[in-house]
Amino acid sequence: MGSFLVLVYLLTISGLCKWFFNKNKTMKLPINFEQFSKDPVKGLLFLVLMAVGYLYVDNKMNYQGQVENCGKTVEKLQTKLDGLEERLRKSDSTLARAAAKLEILNGVSK
Repeated sequence: MGSFLVLVYLLTISGLCKWFFNKNKTMKLPINFEQFSKDPVKGLLFLVLMAVGYLYVDNKMNYQGQVENCGKTVEKLQTKLDGLEERLRKSDSTLARAAAKLEILNGVSK
């Protein structure tokens, strides 16, 4: 339902709704019943075009949401990675210090 409202909003902003409304602000469809009864293919194509447009906008909005969620996840993982890199650096320096002390103690005991 939210995607439908977004589609209506986008149509309103882009000025395409003027195509549907006349000066009296009453609904004016691009194809009336007489035209539809004479050539139903045009009417069905119009409906299909509207459905495809709706699905396109809906898919675009869902994709945008997924991208935003992935961006937040990447930021969290980057923070965790930075913390783990800092811990690894500290443990490497502690290991190097312990190895140096061990070499010194082995040299003194001999």
